[in-house]
Amino acid sequence: MSMQTISRRPDRQDHPYARTALVLQGGGALGAYQAGVYEALDEAGIGIDWVSGISIGAINAAIVAGNPVERRVARLRQFWETVTSHSDLPILEWGYKSRQVINRISSLTAMASGQNGFFVPRFPPACVRPHGADGAASVYDTSPLRGTLEQVIDFDYLNSNAMRLSVGAVNIRLGNFVYFDSLERRIGPEHVMASGALPPGFPAIVIDGEPYWDGGLVSNTPLSYVLDTGNDEDTLIFQVDLFSARGHMPGDLFEVEQRRKQISYSSRTRLNTDHHRQVHALKRAVVELFERIPAEYRQDEHMRSLRDLGGGHAVSIVHLIYRQRRYELHSSDYEFSRASMKEHWQAGLDDTRRSLRAPDWRRAADSSNGVRVFDLEGQ
Repeated sequence: MSMQTISRRPDRQDHPYARTALVLQGGGALGAYQAGVYEALDEAGIGIDWVSGISIGAINAAIVAGNPVERRVARLRQFWETVTSHSDLPILEWGYKSRQVINRISSLTAMASGQNGFFVPRFPPACVRPHGADGAASVYDTSPLRGTLEQVIDFDYLNSNAMRLSVGAVNIRLGNFVYFDSLERRIGPEHVMASGALPPGFPAIVIDGEPYWDGGLVSNTPLSYVLDTGNDEDTLIFQVDLFSARGHMPGDLFEVEQRRKQISYSSRTRLNTDHHRQVHALKRAVVELFERIPAEYRQDEHMRSLRDLGGGHAVSIVHLIYRQRRYELHSSDYEFSRASMKEHWQAGLDDTRRSLRAPDWRRAADSSNGVRVFDLEGQ
């Protein structure tokens, strides 16, 4: 498919940027936080031109891109209610220790029985299947997820270019990180599932003869992809992370595992933005150098090729990070209780509403400054 242009909707925009992107990190059951973030953006009338995700972020991103604006929140809610387990226990009113017990039971149930509309354990299990046999390389079968995605995503609408979608995965054979981008190909359920095929739990997804695993194995956020490929317009990015890079020294093995996940899957936002600032400064220097050379040299083929490498547009990033509650365990990314889902969703809604009230991110950025980052949810 040749490169196409996204058709933009006349949504109300309360900022001066030409393009708005939503960037969604991986994080399993914590992904309901991202749904709450989108609901807050939607109620504020902030239109999204481009949504990109990894793993559960890819699923949320595809639901957003795969539905008209008036259906998106409802389809996100349908997905999260489908894949979470309802409990009649009044766990929201329980204390810290009791809540940990309930959460542990919920995560163990997911491991043992799977999750409705998402994944089921293999029987017989992978460990007793012959080498190379179907199902021998993953603990769970994710075929239920395909059916759920087809219920909550209109793939014809997704591929109509009403909104750009990019989801990341890893080519198992080559070890390369790749993006399936709706500007370059038709996106189907298999591309979304490939982005979330985390081994050894989930099976590889084969697309055009190539097997793929979860993009989080290489990078748990698509921020660098958006920064590197979307530098032709002033851009506002809402980046939603499900793991915080900052934390405390763990006190036991459970906390060690929790902290390990946070460090492994946090998005390294500062590293990405510092790199982008350096690239941006270099591009600006190229433009300024070209403008200073005598006019007769500007027509030289080599000089014009150099000028084409220059540029640099303004980028502002509103960074939203889910802050885990004290009672949440290392299993929070596969703890699929309905109560936790609602809490995560509400946290995303509250954090984003609070962040949108801050005035600074709405002001036009100076392209000479490269990229600005706003960590606002704690205000």
